[in-house]
Amino acid sequence: QVQLVESGGGLVQAGGSLRLSCAASIASGRTYIVGWFRQAPGKEREFVAAINNRGSSTVYADSVKGRFTISKDNAKNTVYLQMNSLKPEDKAVYYCAADRRSTLVADQRKEEYDYWGQGTQVTVAS
Repeated sequence: QVQLVESGGGLVQAGGSLRLSCAASIASGRTYIVGWFRQAPGKEREFVAAINNRGSSTVYADSVKGRFTISKDNAKNTVYLQMNSLKPEDKAVYYCAADRRSTLVADQRKEEYDYWGQGTQVTVAS
């Protein structure tokens, strides 16, 4: 029902910027919350940001608030994650995920998301 494909990862110097894209194929008439998660080697997958269907509400992890911006273009069926002022600790595989829910809450948990993309690697050089 839902297919997600991430792109835009790569290598960037600390302090630099990168924009990730999540191309979403979602059944007509269905609405989803779309979130970004990341996972570094040896660590649990953690929440980064999420956006509701209309793009009217967003939630961010404290670690990225003020630096990252999530947005979406429904006409293109794409969700973006603009990452600025990147730090070495931002290095991880970034995943796009979808949750069929109507309410966007502050506490986003990976266990509540139903669909996942393959991930895209982000490397930040110090």
